[in-house]
Amino acid sequence: MLTIPHVMRIYVYAQAADMRNGADGLSGLVKSFMGQDPLSGNLFLFRNRRGNKLKLLYWDRNGYAIWSKHLQRGTFRLPAAADGSSLEIDVATLTMILEGIDLTSVRRLKRFVLKIA
Repeated sequence: MLTIPHVMRIYVYAQAADMRNGADGLSGLVKSFMGQDPLSGNLFLFRNRRGNKLKLLYWDRNGYAIWSKHLQRGTFRLPAAADGSSLEIDVATLTMILEGIDLTSVRRLKRFVLKIA
């Protein structure tokens, strides 16, 4: 079971990633294509071209950690990114992706969100 705090920032790499990449290769994608700092402690989500494999990369105080999931049947559906390179999602959205929920059929109700500048 994967437990992620609700305050954790999660960034999705919108293109297909090579799942042969380890921590160094994925952190290179984070820096060069996503424009983020892989040492920030944020989660970075990657999906392969077929859509049946996911990897989560994060910095865990003294080294990179990778969590991966490979589906035997079906695919992971990720939300579309406006700029084509990356987007930010919340923990609830990540949970729905991991559970196989198609986000296009989900309707979210309006909630208050505190904007911190």
